[in-house]
Amino acid sequence: MEACERCREHHGLNKSEILKVTAEHVNPGRVARWQAFGVNLVIGHREGYRITDKDGRELWDVHLNGGTFNLGHRHPALVAALKDAADEYDIGNHHFASEARARFALDLLALAPANLTHVVYASGGSEAVDIAIKSARWATGRRKILSVDKGYHGRTGLSGAVGDDSSARYFLSEDDAHCITVPFNDCKAVDEAFKAHDFAGVIIEPVPATYGFPVPNPDFLMSLRSHCDKQGTLLIADEVQTGLMRSGQMWAIERFGLEADILVTSKGLSAGMYPMAATLLSAPVSGWLRENGWAHVNTYGGAEIGCEVARKALEIYASEETRRNVAALNEQFGTGLGTLAGKYTALAGIRQTGLIIGIETDRADGGQVLMKALFDAGVWAIFASYDPRVLQFKPGLLLTRAEADDILDRLETALRTMERL
Repeated sequence: MEACERCREHHGLNKSEILKVTAEHVNPGRVARWQAFGVNLVIGHREGYRITDKDGRELWDVHLNGGTFNLGHRHPALVAALKDAADEYDIGNHHFASEARARFALDLLALAPANLTHVVYASGGSEAVDIAIKSARWATGRRKILSVDKGYHGRTGLSGAVGDDSSARYFLSEDDAHCITVPFNDCKAVDEAFKAHDFAGVIIEPVPATYGFPVPNPDFLMSLRSHCDKQGTLLIADEVQTGLMRSGQMWAIERFGLEADILVTSKGLSAGMYPMAATLLSAPVSGWLRENGWAHVNTYGGAEIGCEVARKALEIYASEETRRNVAALNEQFGTGLGTLAGKYTALAGIRQTGLIIGIETDRADGGQVLMKALFDAGVWAIFASYDPRVLQFKPGLLLTRAEADDILDRLETALRTMERL
């Protein structure tokens, strides 16, 4: 009874109490960091592309938690799918075949590049990257992985050691002997790396998110593919943030004409309603699934209730209506941002691949400054951790024209504030 009474006491915490408890018991470093930026956001009600701080202030969400909320918060069709699924399913038993997992696999593969034939389920993008690396190592019999030095692929074991490995180093988990990096868009560095090493796989975000969405040089991507073909190395596309129509195509690699042997997807896969992730494998890479069906296991990966929600999300992503809306928004934001760049020196450049957008500023910490100015103007977006000059700007796929105009107006307000500073 005493525990139950304590639960009742803690129900319905106000904003200051939530921040206090989080600072004392959950993640003190994160709370302190946001407070240093002047951002004390505690999200309460959320709907569509609007989030409401616990203090009652509304903001447009142009962060979308890395694309998790591509379709908005609590999309009515996904809420309904979750409720309907709960009438019949729970997470299921990962040891056995499942109708929900089978149906979702068919739907996902139908939207994937044709060479990808198998699905391995995970509960988050980091784990899905771990699966991709393990699959590449199994298929090639090699261990070394090539990545971009400002790439972000997660922070579990293998995923944390590729790309920017600062967090792995923090936990003494780096792997310098087997994880090699090259600068983004540096074809010469790629040539030298392949001369020096035999790689199991190359992993790349088609547009590196945490680096501020720099646009890839097609020669760079094609150089990676060419070297992979010559050396028998597998190309892993990390589409956790760039996939699911954000680029204007279902997968960003399709926009750049790049073929991957392995593709990783997560975040927007169930549009924020249930944790879902998947690693898609080409037939030559999938042999371990036949050889050892328990080589990778995950109790929550491919949870049946989540599969039903994700099927509905895929239906929305794949609709002609969504495709048309993304194309229109791409043009609207491109024009609007170009106009603002001509008016404000603080806006130094626009990196745009569909609705994957990085806003370059004219100062070293400008992404952080613009983040706070936007927050004060009623828009939540986040700076690029690996390049704080840049603000990550991720409009929702289903925004209306009027909503996009309002976001652009608020961005202009923030830029005026930034220039006064």
